[in-house]
Amino acid sequence: MQYNIAVVKGDGIGPEIVTEAMKTLEVVGQKFGHTFSFQEVLAGGCSIDANGIPLTQETIDLCKAADSVLLGAVGGPKWDDVPSERRPEKALLGLRAALGLFVNLRPAQMHKALADACPIKQEIIGDGFDILVCRELIGDVYFGTHGRRQSEGGETGYDDMNYSVAEVERIGRRAFEMAMKRRKKVCSVDKANVLETSRVWRETMHRIKAEYPEVEYSDMYVDNCAMQLVRNPGQFDVIVTGNLFGDILSDEASMITGSIGMLPSASMNESGKGMYEPIHGSAPDIAGKGIANPIATILSCAMMLRYSFSLQREADAIETAVEKVLDSGYRTADIAAKDENALSTSEMGRLIREAL
Repeated sequence: MQYNIAVVKGDGIGPEIVTEAMKTLEVVGQKFGHTFSFQEVLAGGCSIDANGIPLTQETIDLCKAADSVLLGAVGGPKWDDVPSERRPEKALLGLRAALGLFVNLRPAQMHKALADACPIKQEIIGDGFDILVCRELIGDVYFGTHGRRQSEGGETGYDDMNYSVAEVERIGRRAFEMAMKRRKKVCSVDKANVLETSRVWRETMHRIKAEYPEVEYSDMYVDNCAMQLVRNPGQFDVIVTGNLFGDILSDEASMITGSIGMLPSASMNESGKGMYEPIHGSAPDIAGKGIANPIATILSCAMMLRYSFSLQREADAIETAVEKVLDSGYRTADIAAKDENALSTSEMGRLIREAL
Protein backbone atom coordinates (compact mmCIF):
# COMPACT_ATOMS: atom_id res chain seq x y z
CA MET A 1 0.00 0.00 0.00
CA GLN A 2 1.28 3.48 -0.90
CA TYR A 3 0.67 6.52 1.25
CA ASN A 4 1.36 10.05 -0.01
CA ILE A 5 2.52 12.46 2.68
CA ALA A 6 2.98 16.21 2.32
CA VAL A 7 6.00 17.25 4.39
CA VAL A 8 6.44 20.71 5.88
CA LYS A 9 9.91 20.67 7.41
CA GLY A 10 9.49 24.32 8.41
CA ASP A 11 11.91 26.43 10.40
CA GLY A 12 14.48 26.10 13.17
CA ILE A 13 14.96 22.48 14.19
CA GLY A 14 12.10 21.39 11.94
CA PRO A 15 14.25 20.03 9.09
CA GLU A 16 16.43 18.03 11.51
CA ILE A 17 13.64 16.29 13.39
CA VAL A 18 11.41 15.71 10.35
CA THR A 19 14.28 14.07 8.48
CA GLU A 20 14.60 11.48 11.27
CA ALA A 21 10.83 10.92 11.25
CA MET A 22 10.81 10.35 7.48
CA LYS A 23 13.63 7.82 7.78
CA THR A 24 11.63 6.04 10.49
CA LEU A 25 8.57 5.79 8.25
CA GLU A 26 10.74 4.32 5.51
CA VAL A 27 11.88 1.57 7.90
CA VAL A 28 8.25 0.92 8.88
CA GLY A 29 7.45 0.60 5.18
CA GLN A 30 10.24 -1.92 4.65
CA LYS A 31 9.19 -3.93 7.71
CA PHE A 32 5.45 -4.05 6.96
CA GLY A 33 5.33 -3.82 3.17
CA HIS A 34 4.17 -0.23 2.68
CA THR A 35 5.48 2.62 0.55
CA PHE A 36 5.57 6.15 1.89
CA SER A 37 5.93 8.86 -0.74
CA PHE A 38 6.99 12.32 0.48
CA GLN A 39 6.23 15.67 -1.16
CA GLU A 40 8.08 18.54 0.52
CA VAL A 41 6.29 21.90 0.65
CA LEU A 42 7.04 25.29 2.20
CA ALA A 43 5.14 26.95 5.04
CA GLY A 44 6.05 29.38 7.80
CA GLY A 45 9.22 31.44 7.86
CA CYS A 46 10.91 29.54 5.04
CA SER A 47 7.90 30.32 2.85
CA ILE A 48 8.15 34.01 3.77
CA ASP A 49 11.78 33.96 2.64
CA ALA A 50 10.96 32.19 -0.61
CA ASN A 51 7.53 33.58 -1.48
CA GLY A 52 6.95 36.65 0.69
CA ILE A 53 4.00 35.00 2.50
CA PRO A 54 3.83 32.21 5.13
CA LEU A 55 1.41 29.99 3.20
CA THR A 56 0.86 29.75 -0.55
CA GLN A 57 -2.09 28.29 -2.39
CA GLU A 58 0.29 25.74 -3.91
CA THR A 59 1.17 24.42 -0.46
CA ILE A 60 -2.51 24.30 0.50
CA ASP A 61 -3.40 22.38 -2.67
CA LEU A 62 -0.57 19.88 -2.22
CA CYS A 63 -1.54 19.29 1.42
CA LYS A 64 -5.17 18.77 0.42
CA ALA A 65 -4.15 16.27 -2.24
CA ALA A 66 -1.94 14.25 0.13
CA ASP A 67 -3.15 11.43 2.35
CA SER A 68 -1.65 13.14 5.38
CA VAL A 69 0.61 16.03 6.40
CA LEU A 70 3.80 15.83 8.51
CA LEU A 71 4.93 19.15 9.96
CA GLY A 72 8.08 20.10 11.86
CA ALA A 73 7.84 23.59 13.33
CA VAL A 74 7.42 27.16 12.11
CA GLY A 75 8.56 30.57 13.26
CA GLY A 76 11.52 32.19 14.95
CA PRO A 77 12.93 35.61 15.86
CA LYS A 78 14.06 36.17 12.29
CA TRP A 79 10.45 36.99 11.38
CA ASP A 80 9.41 38.86 14.55
CA ASP A 81 9.19 42.18 12.73
CA VAL A 82 7.01 41.13 9.79
CA PRO A 83 3.39 42.41 9.77
CA SER A 84 1.00 40.32 11.87
CA GLU A 85 -0.91 39.07 8.82
CA ARG A 86 2.32 37.58 7.45
CA ARG A 87 3.68 36.00 10.63
CA PRO A 88 4.94 32.41 10.22
CA GLU A 89 2.28 31.17 12.64
CA LYS A 90 -0.39 32.25 10.17
CA ALA A 91 0.65 29.20 8.13
CA LEU A 92 -0.59 26.90 10.88
CA LEU A 93 -3.92 28.67 11.20
CA GLY A 94 -4.28 28.69 7.42
CA LEU A 95 -3.58 24.98 7.07
CA ARG A 96 -5.94 24.09 9.90
CA ALA A 97 -8.74 26.10 8.32
CA ALA A 98 -8.08 24.92 4.75
CA LEU A 99 -7.97 21.25 5.76
CA GLY A 100 -10.85 21.52 8.24
CA LEU A 101 -8.69 20.28 11.12
CA PHE A 102 -11.18 20.87 13.90
CA VAL A 103 -9.68 18.64 16.61
CA ASN A 104 -6.19 18.54 18.06
CA LEU A 105 -5.25 15.37 19.97
CA ARG A 106 -2.35 15.79 22.38
CA PRO A 107 -1.34 12.79 24.49
CA ALA A 108 0.61 13.44 27.68
CA GLN A 109 1.97 10.15 28.93
CA MET A 110 4.51 9.50 31.66
CA HIS A 111 7.26 7.25 30.32
CA LYS A 112 8.46 5.14 33.25
CA ALA A 113 12.07 5.52 32.14
CA LEU A 114 11.72 9.31 32.43
CA ALA A 115 9.95 9.48 35.78
CA ASP A 116 12.95 11.26 37.31
CA ALA A 117 12.55 14.09 34.78
CA CYS A 118 8.99 14.81 35.90
CA PRO A 119 8.90 18.06 37.90
CA ILE A 120 6.12 16.65 40.12
CA LYS A 121 6.98 14.66 43.24
CA GLN A 122 7.00 10.87 42.86
CA GLU A 123 4.32 10.42 45.53
CA ILE A 124 1.97 12.57 43.43
CA ILE A 125 2.51 10.93 40.04
CA GLY A 126 2.43 7.44 41.56
CA ASP A 127 2.30 4.85 38.77
CA GLY A 128 2.24 7.60 36.17
CA PHE A 129 -0.50 9.13 34.05
CA ASP A 130 -1.89 8.90 30.55
CA ILE A 131 -3.87 11.97 29.49
CA LEU A 132 -5.33 12.87 26.12
CA VAL A 133 -6.18 16.54 25.61
CA CYS A 134 -8.86 16.90 22.94
CA ARG A 135 -8.70 20.55 21.86
CA GLU A 136 -11.08 22.27 19.45
CA LEU A 137 -8.85 23.84 16.82
CA ILE A 138 -10.62 26.08 14.31
CA GLY A 139 -13.01 28.11 16.46
CA ASP A 140 -12.93 30.25 19.60
CA VAL A 141 -11.09 33.53 20.04
CA TYR A 142 -8.29 32.63 17.62
CA PHE A 143 -10.73 32.63 14.71
CA GLY A 144 -13.09 35.35 15.93
CA THR A 145 -13.15 38.97 14.89
CA HIS A 146 -10.05 40.90 15.94
CA GLY A 147 -9.42 44.60 15.92
CA ARG A 148 -8.66 47.86 17.70
CA ARG A 149 -10.85 50.82 18.50
CA GLN A 150 -10.58 54.12 20.25
CA SER A 151 -12.12 54.51 23.70
CA GLU A 152 -11.90 56.92 26.61
CA GLY A 153 -8.89 55.00 27.86
CA GLY A 154 -7.13 55.19 24.51
CA GLU A 155 -6.63 52.50 21.91
CA THR A 156 -8.38 49.25 22.89
CA GLY A 157 -7.83 45.79 21.42
CA TYR A 158 -10.69 43.32 21.13
CA ASP A 159 -11.03 39.66 20.18
CA ASP A 160 -14.35 37.88 19.70
CA MET A 161 -14.74 34.53 21.50
CA ASN A 162 -17.60 32.38 20.23
CA TYR A 163 -18.72 28.77 19.75
CA SER A 164 -21.80 27.43 18.03
CA VAL A 165 -23.73 24.41 19.28
CA ALA A 166 -22.69 22.48 16.16
CA GLU A 167 -19.00 23.16 16.80
CA VAL A 168 -19.27 21.96 20.40
CA GLU A 169 -21.21 18.87 19.39
CA ARG A 170 -18.54 17.94 16.85
CA ILE A 171 -15.60 18.20 19.26
CA GLY A 172 -17.61 16.74 22.13
CA ARG A 173 -18.54 13.60 20.26
CA ARG A 174 -14.95 13.12 19.14
CA ALA A 175 -13.83 13.32 22.78
CA PHE A 176 -16.39 10.74 23.88
CA GLU A 177 -15.39 8.43 21.03
CA MET A 178 -11.72 8.67 22.05
CA ALA A 179 -12.67 7.96 25.67
CA MET A 180 -14.55 4.82 24.63
CA LYS A 181 -11.23 3.47 23.33
CA ARG A 182 -9.41 4.40 26.53
CA ARG A 183 -10.53 4.45 30.20
CA LYS A 184 -14.00 5.87 29.49
CA LYS A 185 -13.63 9.17 31.34
CA VAL A 186 -14.25 12.66 29.92
CA CYS A 187 -13.61 15.94 31.70
CA SER A 188 -15.02 18.98 29.90
CA VAL A 189 -13.17 22.20 30.73
CA ASP A 190 -14.75 25.65 30.44
CA LYS A 191 -15.30 28.92 32.31
CA ALA A 192 -19.10 28.77 32.53
CA ASN A 193 -19.19 30.82 35.73
CA VAL A 194 -18.04 33.86 33.75
CA LEU A 195 -18.29 33.38 29.98
CA GLU A 196 -21.48 33.02 27.93
CA THR A 197 -19.47 31.09 25.34
CA SER A 198 -18.68 28.53 28.02
CA ARG A 199 -22.33 28.30 29.09
CA VAL A 200 -23.25 27.29 25.55
CA TRP A 201 -20.34 24.84 25.63
CA ARG A 202 -21.43 23.25 28.93
CA GLU A 203 -25.12 23.03 28.02
CA THR A 204 -24.23 21.31 24.76
CA MET A 205 -21.84 18.86 26.44
CA HIS A 206 -24.51 17.95 29.00
CA ARG A 207 -26.93 17.21 26.20
CA ILE A 208 -24.63 14.91 24.22
CA LYS A 209 -23.21 13.03 27.22
CA ALA A 210 -26.48 11.09 27.31
CA GLU A 211 -25.39 9.46 24.03
CA TYR A 212 -22.45 7.84 25.85
CA PRO A 213 -23.82 6.31 29.08
CA GLU A 214 -20.69 4.17 29.55
CA VAL A 215 -18.45 7.22 29.88
CA GLU A 216 -17.92 8.88 33.25
CA TYR A 217 -18.39 12.62 32.65
CA SER A 218 -17.37 15.67 34.67
CA ASP A 219 -17.16 19.46 34.24
CA MET A 220 -14.26 21.56 35.48
CA TYR A 221 -13.43 25.26 35.35
CA VAL A 222 -10.21 25.97 33.46
CA ASP A 223 -8.41 27.52 36.44
CA ASN A 224 -9.19 24.49 38.59
CA CYS A 225 -8.07 22.15 35.80
CA ALA A 226 -4.73 23.95 35.57
CA MET A 227 -4.28 23.35 39.30
CA GLN A 228 -5.47 19.73 39.22
CA LEU A 229 -3.04 18.82 36.46
CA VAL A 230 -0.13 19.40 38.82
CA ARG A 231 -1.97 18.28 41.97
CA ASN A 232 -3.20 14.92 40.66
CA PRO A 233 -2.68 14.33 36.92
CA GLY A 234 -3.65 10.66 37.22
CA GLN A 235 -7.31 11.61 37.71
CA PHE A 236 -7.65 12.58 34.04
CA ASP A 237 -8.26 10.41 30.99
CA VAL A 238 -9.68 12.60 28.18
CA ILE A 239 -9.84 16.38 28.64
CA VAL A 240 -12.00 18.19 26.08
CA THR A 241 -11.93 21.97 25.81
CA GLY A 242 -11.93 24.95 23.49
CA ASN A 243 -9.11 26.38 21.44
CA LEU A 244 -7.76 28.99 23.88
CA PHE A 245 -7.99 26.88 27.03
CA GLY A 246 -6.72 23.83 25.17
CA ASP A 247 -3.68 25.70 23.91
CA ILE A 248 -2.64 26.47 27.48
CA LEU A 249 -3.66 23.24 29.22
CA SER A 250 -2.10 20.95 26.62
CA ASP A 251 1.26 22.66 27.08
CA GLU A 252 0.95 22.32 30.84
CA ALA A 253 0.02 18.64 30.52
CA SER A 254 2.99 18.04 28.26
CA MET A 255 5.49 19.74 30.52
CA ILE A 256 4.64 17.61 33.55
CA THR A 257 5.86 14.59 31.60
CA GLY A 258 9.39 15.95 31.95
CA SER A 259 10.11 17.30 28.47
CA ILE A 260 8.09 19.03 25.80
CA GLY A 261 10.39 17.36 23.28
CA MET A 262 8.77 13.98 23.89
CA LEU A 263 5.18 14.58 22.91
CA PRO A 264 3.39 14.27 19.56
CA SER A 265 0.10 15.67 18.35
CA ALA A 266 -2.52 15.02 15.71
CA SER A 267 -4.86 17.57 14.15
CA MET A 268 -7.70 15.90 12.27
CA ASN A 269 -10.76 16.66 10.18
CA GLU A 270 -14.07 14.83 10.03
CA SER A 271 -12.89 12.39 7.35
CA GLY A 272 -9.86 11.30 9.41
CA LYS A 273 -7.24 13.15 7.40
CA GLY A 274 -4.69 14.78 9.65
CA MET A 275 -1.67 16.99 10.14
CA TYR A 276 0.86 15.51 12.54
CA GLU A 277 3.49 17.50 14.40
CA PRO A 278 5.48 17.67 17.64
CA ILE A 279 4.01 20.06 20.16
CA HIS A 280 7.25 21.97 20.73
CA GLY A 281 8.31 24.99 18.73
CA SER A 282 11.10 25.64 16.26
CA ALA A 283 13.75 26.12 19.00
CA PRO A 284 15.92 28.48 16.91
CA ASP A 285 18.51 28.65 19.70
CA ILE A 286 19.57 25.04 19.02
CA ALA A 287 18.78 24.86 15.29
CA GLY A 288 21.59 23.37 13.26
CA LYS A 289 23.42 21.98 16.29
CA GLY A 290 22.12 18.44 15.86
CA ILE A 291 20.96 18.15 19.47
CA ALA A 292 17.18 18.42 19.12
CA ASN A 293 15.03 15.55 20.36
CA PRO A 294 13.32 13.83 17.37
CA ILE A 295 11.11 11.55 19.50
CA ALA A 296 8.01 13.78 19.48
CA THR A 297 8.09 13.94 15.68
CA ILE A 298 8.67 10.21 15.37
CA LEU A 299 5.77 9.53 17.74
CA SER A 300 3.65 11.92 15.66
CA CYS A 301 4.24 9.50 12.79
CA ALA A 302 2.91 6.71 14.98
CA MET A 303 -0.25 8.76 15.52
CA MET A 304 -0.49 9.26 11.75
CA LEU A 305 -0.27 5.54 11.14
CA ARG A 306 -2.91 4.82 13.77
CA TYR A 307 -5.46 7.56 13.17
CA SER A 308 -5.23 8.40 9.45
CA PHE A 309 -4.07 5.09 7.96
CA SER A 310 -5.56 2.60 10.50
CA LEU A 311 -2.17 0.85 10.76
CA GLN A 312 -2.32 -0.20 14.39
CA ARG A 313 0.54 -2.73 14.35
CA GLU A 314 2.84 -0.27 12.65
CA ALA A 315 2.01 2.48 15.15
CA ASP A 316 2.58 0.10 18.04
CA ALA A 317 5.95 -0.88 16.56
CA ILE A 318 7.20 2.72 16.56
CA GLU A 319 6.01 3.35 20.11
CA THR A 320 7.56 0.09 21.33
CA ALA A 321 10.85 0.99 19.67
CA VAL A 322 10.91 4.37 21.39
CA GLU A 323 10.17 2.77 24.76
CA LYS A 324 12.94 0.22 24.19
CA VAL A 325 15.51 2.93 23.45
CA LEU A 326 14.47 4.97 26.49
CA ASP A 327 14.44 1.91 28.74
CA SER A 328 17.99 1.19 27.57
CA GLY A 329 19.04 4.54 29.01
CA TYR A 330 19.63 6.52 25.82
CA ARG A 331 18.84 10.24 26.03
CA THR A 332 19.07 13.45 24.03
CA ALA A 333 20.19 16.64 25.79
CA ASP A 334 16.71 17.76 26.88
CA ILE A 335 16.03 14.58 28.86
CA ALA A 336 19.58 13.65 29.92
CA ALA A 337 20.90 14.08 33.44
CA LYS A 338 23.71 16.59 33.85
CA ASP A 339 26.32 13.87 34.08
CA GLU A 340 25.03 11.84 31.12
CA ASN A 341 26.42 11.88 27.60
CA ALA A 342 23.59 13.05 25.38
CA LEU A 343 22.92 11.64 21.93
CA SER A 344 22.62 13.76 18.82
CA THR A 345 19.38 14.05 16.85
CA SER A 346 20.58 11.61 14.21
CA GLU A 347 21.96 9.13 16.76
CA MET A 348 18.61 8.94 18.57
CA GLY A 349 16.82 8.47 15.26
CA ARG A 350 19.20 5.70 14.26
CA LEU A 351 18.74 3.82 17.54
CA ILE A 352 14.95 3.95 17.21
CA ARG A 353 15.15 2.63 13.66
CA GLU A 354 17.45 -0.18 14.80
CA ALA A 355 14.96 -1.05 17.54
CA LEU A 356 12.26 -1.26 14.90
